[in-house]
Amino acid sequence: MNKDDIERIRQSLLSLKAELQEQEAAFKADSGPVELDQARVGRLSRMDAMQAQQMALEAARRRQGQLTKIEGALGRIESDEFGYCFICDEALDLRRLSVDPTNTRCMKCADS
Repeated sequence: MNKDDIERIRQSLLSLKAELQEQEAAFKADSGPVELDQARVGRLSRMDAMQAQQMALEAARRRQGQLTKIEGALGRIESDEFGYCFICDEALDLRRLSVDPTNTRCMKCADS
């Protein structure tokens, strides 16, 4: 893997990070408590709203996990440790990193 490949992956990670941060900001602005006033909202509507709220919270949790992985990958790029398996220290295939640049294991170690 050459410096151009690493820079392309770094730019991809930064772009994805910015997109996830925008989504997180929008989630925080739109999230609020579920309305429990029965005069205004029926029981089924409240249940739907509560389910939607839980789904949004799960999406936010996944975004945070992805942001953590991206930060780790960017840190490895800065410290010149990017592109190597955490387990066996072999170089990761560029095709594997192109699919998910936050991968930390080679195919052999990921299967075990």
